[in-house]
Amino acid sequence: MRSVALSPANRQAALDAMAAEPLDILVVGAGVVGGGAALDAATRGLSVGLVDARDFASGTSSRSSKLVHGGLRYLEMLDFRLVAEALGERSLLLDKLAPHLVHPVPFLYPLTRRIWERAYAGSGVLLYDSMALLSGRSRGVPHHRHLTRRGALRMMPGLKKEALIGALHYYDGQVDDARHTMFLSRTAAAYGAHIASRTRVIGLLREGDRVTGAKVKDLESGKEFDILAKQVVNATGVWTDETQSFAGERGQFHVRASKGIHIVVPRDRIRGDSGLILRTEKSVLFVIPWGRLWIIGTTDTDWELSKDHPAASRSDIDYLLKHVNKVLVSSLTHDDIVGVYAGLRPLLAGEDEATSKLSREHAVGTSVKGLVVIAGGKYTTYRIMAKDAIDAAVHGMASHLDRMTPPCCTEDVPLLGADGFEAVWNQRQMLAASSGLGIGRIEHLLHRYGSLITELLDLIAEKPDLGKPLTGADDYLRAEIVYAASHEGARHLDDAIARRTRISIETFDRGTEVAVEVAGLMGDVLGWTKAQRDNEVDHYLKRVEAELESQTMPDDETADAARMGAGDVVPISTTRAKAAG
Repeated sequence: MRSVALSPANRQAALDAMAAEPLDILVVGAGVVGGGAALDAATRGLSVGLVDARDFASGTSSRSSKLVHGGLRYLEMLDFRLVAEALGERSLLLDKLAPHLVHPVPFLYPLTRRIWERAYAGSGVLLYDSMALLSGRSRGVPHHRHLTRRGALRMMPGLKKEALIGALHYYDGQVDDARHTMFLSRTAAAYGAHIASRTRVIGLLREGDRVTGAKVKDLESGKEFDILAKQVVNATGVWTDETQSFAGERGQFHVRASKGIHIVVPRDRIRGDSGLILRTEKSVLFVIPWGRLWIIGTTDTDWELSKDHPAASRSDIDYLLKHVNKVLVSSLTHDDIVGVYAGLRPLLAGEDEATSKLSREHAVGTSVKGLVVIAGGKYTTYRIMAKDAIDAAVHGMASHLDRMTPPCCTEDVPLLGADGFEAVWNQRQMLAASSGLGIGRIEHLLHRYGSLITELLDLIAEKPDLGKPLTGADDYLRAEIVYAASHEGARHLDDAIARRTRISIETFDRGTEVAVEVAGLMGDVLGWTKAQRDNEVDHYLKRVEAELESQTMPDDETADAARMGAGDVVPISTTRAKAAG
C-alpha cells in the first residue's frame, strides 16, 4: 500500500472533495473508533469522509493507559465474551495489523494471601492465556508463570517485602495510543478516504425524517459548507449525546463520562523491570513501563463538567500516590511527577451510579434514518466497534446503492508502517550505518514509524540538521516535528508536542522548553508568519500553566475552572476573518 501524507495540501483537497460530491459515508470523530470506521468503509470500496473538530486522537484516544489488553479484571465480572474478543484483537494487532506500534509488556500481579489467592488468581491468568488461544489466533505474548516472593523481588526490587508473598508474571500489549489512532486515519487516506481534522460539525442536514449529511466549519479558515452523505456515523465518544442532539431526536442510549487520570514518573524512581497491576478498593491500579518512565493509573470517577479539557485535581493525584506508595520501598511524591494527563471514558449509561459498573461494551444505534451512533467499548476492540458501525451504515443505505457492499476485511489490512516492518527491523544495523544515527535511535524510530522510517531518513539526508535531537527533549529528532506537520496532519503545537510525540508528559517542563523550536520547525512546513508562531507558543505556554494550576486544586470543580483558563488555539487567520466579517 502506497504511503499517503496527511499534508496541508491533502487536507485542503479532502475538504474540497467532501464539499463537491456526495459521500457514501461521513464519519464524525477521528478517535480510534472513527479512524477505524473510516478505514473499514474505505476498504469496502465505499466513498468516505472523516472529520474531527480537533486533532486526531485529541480526546479519549490519546489519554488511555496505553495498553492493548483483554481486561483481566473483567474475568471476575464473568464477562468472558468481552475478554475473548479483546484478546483476539490484541493478538491481531501484535502479529499483523500494527507490530511496529504494539508490543508485549510484562506485568507482575502481587499475591498477598496464602494458598487460596494463588489458586484463584492463577486460574484466572491461566484462563486469560487460554482464551487468547481460543480466539483462533496466536497468543502474541509469552505465557504466564508463577513466582515466589524472592523471584518477584528479584524482578521488582522496588517493592516492599511485606507487600507480597509471591506473584504472577504475565504479559499484555502496549501501544502509543495517539500515534496508533493517527495511523488509522492515515491508512484510511491511503485507501481513498477524505480526511480532515480541525473541521467541526455544527449541524446535521435532513430531508424529511432522514439525515443526509452535515454542515461543517473549517476551523482553520472559518469557512462553512455542507457535506452530503448517504449515512453519517457518529463516533464522537463522550460527545455522542451532543452530536446526536443535532438530529433533533432522542437517542437509543446515552453516554456518561468517567474520568481517568495518570501520572508519569522517572524510571529510576521505581526499581524494577516489570509493570505492576494492583488492587484498590475501587478498581485496579497499573504501574506501566514507558521507555525511561513509568505511567501510573488510573482513577475512575464520574465527570459532569467540561468534556473539552478534563482536569486532574490534586485529590486525583494524591489517590494514585497513596495507593502505589503502599507497595513501594521508596515513596513517590508530587516532586517526582514528570507529567499528568486526564481522559474521559465513554461509558454506556446504566442504572448503577458507580461508573466502574457501567458497561465497557459498545452499542450501535440507528434511531434516526441516515444516522448511525456507535458508543462505549474499549480501545482494544476499536476494530470490532468500527465493523459493527459500518455494517449498520451499509444496512441503512442498501436501497441507495447500486451494488453489493463487501463485508469487513480490516482484519487483513495492516496499517501503514506494518508492511515489511520485520524486514526493516532486521536491517536496523544497516540503517544506523547509512544514516549516521545510533542503533538505539533507529530502534526508537522503527517503533514509531515502522517501515515508513525511510521517509523520515530521507528528510534527514536532504537536511542533515534535522537529524539532531530537539533541545530539551532529546528522545525526539527535529525531523520528527517536520514530518508530523508534513505527513501526519499536525496543525498546531499541541498536536506535535502532546500527540505526535509525547513530550508534554515526558519532560518535567511539560514541553515548554521546546515550544519555540517546535514552532519554528512546524512553521517552515505550514507557512506560519512570525505572528502565527508567537501565537502558537503563547497558547501552548498558557495551556501548560493552566494544567499545572488545575493539578494543585482540591477537587474537580476548582480544577476544571483552572484548566478552562486556556482553551483551544485559535489560528490568527481565523481571528482576522472574524474581524473582517
